[in-house]
Amino acid sequence: MPGMEDFMFRFCRIGAQCADAFPYIAELDGKPISTGALLIYDAVALLAGASTIPEGRNQGAQSALLEGRLRHARENGCTLAIMGASPGSQSQKNAQKNGFRIAYTRTKWQKMG
Repeated sequence: MPGMEDFMFRFCRIGAQCADAFPYIAELDGKPISTGALLIYDAVALLAGASTIPEGRNQGAQSALLEGRLRHARENGCTLAIMGASPGSQSQKNAQKNGFRIAYTRTKWQKMG
């Protein structure tokens, strides 16, 4: 969303400095194309921050990041993993391929203009 760059930079900086936050990046031919984050609290893993640059899409990066973060969570004693995705999105499809089930659907409304 235009105009959100400064907010997102400050917000992500906070997350990156958390003790139990683990940033992930996927590269293709040495070029970063995708990111994701894993936050762990007690035995709960929160998968967040999934993003892929347009030219990096359909390369399997998000699936690889999702699998890597879930592996890390299991290895660190997590018994529950949560994430959010837009209904019908590729992120939702990737999550379901990795064993996630839909807990609920939420629609956000924004007045334009």
